[in-house]
Amino acid sequence: MSPSGVPSLKIERELLAGGAPVVLACDEVGRGALAGPVAVGIVVIDAAVKRMPAGLRDSKLLPEPKRQLLAPRAASWVVASAVGEASAEEIDRLGIMACLGLAGARAFAALGLDRGLVAGAPLLLDGNYDWLSPSIEHRAQVITRIKADRDCASVSAASVIAKVHRDTGMRRAHDATPLYHWDENKGYSSPAHFAAIAEHGPSAMHRRTWLHERSAEAAPSLFDLEVG
Repeated sequence: MSPSGVPSLKIERELLAGGAPVVLACDEVGRGALAGPVAVGIVVIDAAVKRMPAGLRDSKLLPEPKRQLLAPRAASWVVASAVGEASAEEIDRLGIMACLGLAGARAFAALGLDRGLVAGAPLLLDGNYDWLSPSIEHRAQVITRIKADRDCASVSAASVIAKVHRDTGMRRAHDATPLYHWDENKGYSSPAHFAAIAEHGPSAMHRRTWLHERSAEAAPSLFDLEVG
C-alpha cells in the first residue's frame, strides 16, 4: 500500500505482464448484516486498462455520496463487471460461507465472458480464505490477498460496485417496508434496527438464524459495518 492509502494497479500489472490475458477481481459486501442479501462483485481488466478513476478506494473508506458517484465510473473503467447475490433465506438454509460462493458463482456467470478467455486467469480475492474456487469450478486461478480491497485498484472497484448495488437494493426494500430503517442501516446492526425487530418481529428479509446471536448492546458501530 502506498503511504497515502491509495490503491494501485501494481499487482494487476505484474500479473498481466506475466502473460495473463485478463485479471479478475472480487469482493463481497453484506456478509455481517442482519437483513438483506450478501452480494459479491467481480470485475475484469486487461492490459489496456487506464489510470483508475480519481478517488477510487475500498468502499468502506468512502462516504455514501462518493460511492454513488464512483460506482458508474468504476464500471466504465473495467472491461466487464457483475454483482451476484444470495438471499437471506438462502443464508439461513445454506450458511453464509456457502452463500458467498453461490453469490460469487452468480456474478461470475453474469460476466458473460468467453470461457477460454478466463480459463486459468488470475482472480484477486480480498481476504485470506478462498471461498470462491469450488463454486466457480476452479475456472480461474484465485489469489487471496489480505486488504486487497484497500491496496488493489481492481478489487476496490469490485468493492464499490457491489456495495452500491446492495445499498440500492436495501433502499428499495426500505421503501416497501420502512419499519426497519434499512435506508439508514442497510440491514446491519443498529439500536433502531433491533428496536424495530423487537416491536414488529423479523421480516422475510431478515436472516432469522442470526438474530438470536446478536443484541443491541453487542452491536458493532455503524462505521465498522460499512454503513453510510
